[in-house]
Order: sequence, then C-alpha cells, then structure tokens
Amino acid sequence: MEALSGYTYTTHESVAALAGAVDVLLLCLRDDGDIHDLLDNQQLRQGLRGGTVVVNHGTGDPGESTALADRFAAGGIPFLDAPVSGGGPGAKARTLTTSVGGEHDAYDRCVPIFETFSRTVLHMGGSGTGQLTKLLNNSMTMSNLKNAADMLRIAAQLDVKIGPLVEAISASSGASFMLGALNTEITPDIAPHMQPLTRKDIEHFADAVCARGVDPSELHDRSLAGANGLVEAVGIVAGSPTA
Repeated sequence: MEALSGYTYTTHESVAALAGAVDVLLLCLRDDGDIHDLLDNQQLRQGLRGGTVVVNHGTGDPGESTALADRFAAGGIPFLDAPVSGGGPGAKARTLTTSVGGEHDAYDRCVPIFETFSRTVLHMGGSGTGQLTKLLNNSMTMSNLKNAADMLRIAAQLDVKIGPLVEAISASSGASFMLGALNTEITPDIAPHMQPLTRKDIEHFADAVCARGVDPSELHDRSLAGANGLVEAVGIVAGSPTA
C-alpha cells in the first residue's frame, strides 16, 4: 500500500468483496494462471455482479482469453483481453497502447477508462485478438533486441565507445526502441526481472501462432535469442564508461 501513499483509496477485506463493489474490474497480473487463481481459490466470480466488465491488462495466451471469456459469459459477465504496451514509463506518462479483444459494447463502456492511461486504444476484434496483437508486437520487440545485442557485443569486442555509438545509431537509420531503452527504461536492476517475462511472452506467441496453423519458428527463435540477450545487452551499455 506504500505506492498509494498520498492518494485516496478504499480497501476491501477480500477479492470477492472488491469485485462486488465495482462496475469494471481491471486486472494487471503476471499470467493467465493468476486469473484462474482468483477464480478458483479467491472467489472472484462469486463477488461479481451481473454486467460487471472484467478486463485483463496482462499478457497471456489468446486461447486462454477465449476460454476465460466463455467462463465469465456463462454468468453474464463481459470479459475483455486488453494487454498494454509501453512499460513503466508509458504507464507513468499515461501514454500506453491498449489493444482490446472482446465484445464491442463492453469495449465502448471501457474506452473512457482506458484513455486515462493510454495514448492509443484499439479494438482488434473478438476475444483473444488483443492478446494476439500484443504477442505479435512482443515478437518484433525481442527480434529487434536480438539485432541490438549482436551489434553491441561486436562493438564491445572492437573497443568502440558504447555511449556515443548508441547515441549515433539512435539518431540514424539503425535506430530502434529497444536500443534506446537499454540502460534508460530497461536498467540493470530490472533486466533480470524482465527477462523471464519476455521469454514467457515469446512462448505464448509461438503457441498461439501454431494453434492457428502458422509456423512461427524463424521469428520465435530470433525473438527468444533477443530475450536471452537482454541482461547482457543492458550490461554492455551500462558498463561503458561513456554510457
């Protein structure tokens, strides 16, 4: 609760009690298993009133989103998968991108809420399409990181000044979000925490694509290699005396 110090908020004695007090319930959890824990072990469903919209802002499997939507719909509860992109800095600046899958009526109800912390809000289609959008984005992000990590590794071996190199490339045609994020938005202290989460997302991406009859192997392998190189790449940039 220390993060809420200085703000007005209301506490509830249980997940079920909190769920019964809201018209829209926003979840931002690590993975789909956490939602199942709320449903199966913490009586989330029992607390929800009919018509309450449940929104999952975490990144997970599109197939699980569809299954969860069906599970909630049986009790008259709309469910949206609405993963966000932009990280901690985007959340603080209220400039996240929110990609939403699910019923359009529920989406329309929630857009004013999403716009309080998002610069871009998009309805992608039916249940699971928000997750598909986020996973495709993450595959691009991590494959771009693979390029940056390979380049930084070579540059370090050549004794090129890393700080000026990153600055030069960031102002040139080789610029990418991931290169600019190393040791700025992604720091050495948070990179080890992020790395397993990025690996998880890449496996969700591969599973979702395979389930739809498309071969993701080339992009999967490149993206996973990027995720595996995250800590090293941040360390190279952070360890440079001119960084």
